[in-house]
Amino acid sequence: QVHLVESGGGLVQVGESLTLSCAASGFLFTLRRMAWYRQAPGKEREMVAEITGGSSRNYAEPVKGRFTISRDNSKNTVTLEMNNLKPEDTAVYYCSAPLKGYWGQGTQVTVSS
Repeated sequence: QVHLVESGGGLVQVGESLTLSCAASGFLFTLRRMAWYRQAPGKEREMVAEITGGSSRNYAEPVKGRFTISRDNSKNTVTLEMNNLKPEDTAVYYCSAPLKGYWGQGTQVTVSS
């Protein structure tokens, strides 16, 4: 059974940092493109960052230079380091293996000004 479990969300102030983690199980993690998506209230879900099995990375324009995605294939984890957070980063963040249609339950990130 596939599980993607996110952790690390919370309430932070503008300019602060937060690191999200995702623990994956139930599928062949090392081969899968993994991604972080987010969905703000009233908005569509959007891709934030993705990383291939070979650790090639791609970022959405609004987070370039502030967010870093990484993976540890020995632990089946993917992390999202978020720096210099802004109010517009407030959203529910989801871990995903998008090409397989696997999604976590989401973790709330709130950036207060």
